[in-house]
Amino acid sequence: MPQSLYIEDTPASVKNAKGLHLITMSTPNGQKVQIMLEELAEKYGTEWDTTFVNIMSNDQKKEWFLRLNPNGRIPVLVDNTQSPPFAVMETSAELLYLLKFADKDDVFGFKDEYERSQALQWLFFWHGSGAPYQGQMNHFNKFAKDKIPYAIERFKNETLRVYGVLEIQLSGKFTGEPKEYLAGNGKGKYSVADIGTYPWVKAWEFSGFSKEDMEPFPHLLKWIDRIAARPAVKKGCGEKYNMPK
Repeated sequence: MPQSLYIEDTPASVKNAKGLHLITMSTPNGQKVQIMLEELAEKYGTEWDTTFVNIMSNDQKKEWFLRLNPNGRIPVLVDNTQSPPFAVMETSAELLYLLKFADKDDVFGFKDEYERSQALQWLFFWHGSGAPYQGQMNHFNKFAKDKIPYAIERFKNETLRVYGVLEIQLSGKFTGEPKEYLAGNGKGKYSVADIGTYPWVKAWEFSGFSKEDMEPFPHLLKWIDRIAARPAVKKGCGEKYNMPK
């Protein structure tokens, strides 16, 4: 194995892994890839191993981890079927990697290039516009030592604005045809666009939004329930990924 990828301090579960290996913690970002892998397991029997990292202890800032992801963020996907092993960082890139190499039938993607473009647009929309705002809302509203009303109000409003964009898409406000999923013709098709968005949006209560705050987004709330009912989603967000004690 290349010295540049693994070092002595790299956990044995990581450097001795075979096949796909996920390094994660069950945060919204971790759940994106956890869900995708569980969906692939249901469809194709895809197999992988998992190493858990406690981000509260800053394990993701240790050298062994930074060699896999210099940004020091979970999750990381390592493909040990490649020589040398191939590490993938950033959740959207990981979803697209799995879509390319593990979803031969495009069950969670699209063969039509225009529908594929729609999926990429919504996947990138949440990655670039949704997660950063909701993440800052979580930080300033729940974890910051000093409560800064301006920061809380700004990131609350921006997150709600982004929810409103998702509501426009799902409600069919400008097309006259409501959608069940974010991308695809007609009512849409469950895809990486939904997988990459759902784990954050379903946590709206944790972020500090009230039911009154969410009243303007009825189609979004139905979308949350629709995705939550999927068996692979339940597994990907469930006890299987609880941090070992």
